[in-house]
Amino acid sequence: MNRVFNFSAGPSMLPLPVLQRAADELVCYGDSGMSVMEMSHRSPVYEAIISDAEKLLRKLMNVPENYKILFLQGGASTQFAAVPLNLLHNKADYIVSGQFSGKAFKEAEKYGDVKIAATSKEDNFTYVPKTTRESFRPDADYVHICFNNTIYGTKFPYIPDTGDIPLVADMSSCIISEPVDVSKFGLIYAGAQKNMAPAGLTVVIVREDLMGNSRPETPTMLDYKTMADNDSMYNTPPCYCIYMAKLVYEWILSLGGLEAMKELNLKKSALLYDYLDNQDYYIAPVQKESRSMMNVTFVTGDADLDKKFAKDADAAGLKNLKGHRSVGGMRASIYNAMPYEGVEALVAFMKKFAAENPKK
Repeated sequence: MNRVFNFSAGPSMLPLPVLQRAADELVCYGDSGMSVMEMSHRSPVYEAIISDAEKLLRKLMNVPENYKILFLQGGASTQFAAVPLNLLHNKADYIVSGQFSGKAFKEAEKYGDVKIAATSKEDNFTYVPKTTRESFRPDADYVHICFNNTIYGTKFPYIPDTGDIPLVADMSSCIISEPVDVSKFGLIYAGAQKNMAPAGLTVVIVREDLMGNSRPETPTMLDYKTMADNDSMYNTPPCYCIYMAKLVYEWILSLGGLEAMKELNLKKSALLYDYLDNQDYYIAPVQKESRSMMNVTFVTGDADLDKKFAKDADAAGLKNLKGHRSVGGMRASIYNAMPYEGVEALVAFMKKFAAENPKK
């Protein structure tokens, strides 16, 4: 088996034990006589799968009982509209710390009085802006953040203090990478394709008191209360993706849960950041206190060298290291499934490339 180290920002690599188990169960799940991809979502077998997935995620993230877990479709980008449609009745404040929080803000502007409370756009999103409770309008319906910025390689080093205002967080690229106090958020949403499952599933964790008061124009498919009342099966859910998420939750729990996952992720990111901080060939643009544990960005300062790096790395089995076009350079996404050996291989390649390609 010729597996590569896949540093893609999403869809990203999945844990090998999960893929192997899925392969074993692909043709016949248990004694059902069929694949999960073939079975009715109304069947008792599948109802057990989605129920177990919900229970496992609740256990993994220690989700309080007064929160609903929804397994939805449409990607996190659909939540850019679903959030204001369900929660915005007066005004909302957004912290814009990257591209996706900016897109979420633009979408929310269609539905009411939406304001940027803080942003780091003027510095190309190289840090997460600091806020206090006074940064937000006291009568805002919610405050929205993107907890980890995939493109720019930043992460909130703190949970904003919003007082009694519900805090909404897009956690697509950092969910289940470390423990988080769910009770400090009114709503969490995440596309699954970075850390949880294949593309096609979006998870929403929403406090019950925030449901049931959606705007009149809210499409049925975007109404959290409708989805919660139907156990995420108002229509056919992304069945196989939910099954894969269930396997990922089981895998993390088998390793010791999110505390153990955080320890592994810190070890991986420290290896890469320590190298970046102790050499002068590559530049890490993100301010240290805002660095992401999941997405590490760096450049050589020479666009031609950056292109060569990505090409040579690909040939060496280190895939998808080219940075996003808005940042350039390189980006190593080292999600849960990336083994420590993958980061070791990347650092070794970086040292070799620097030695063989001196700057002009």
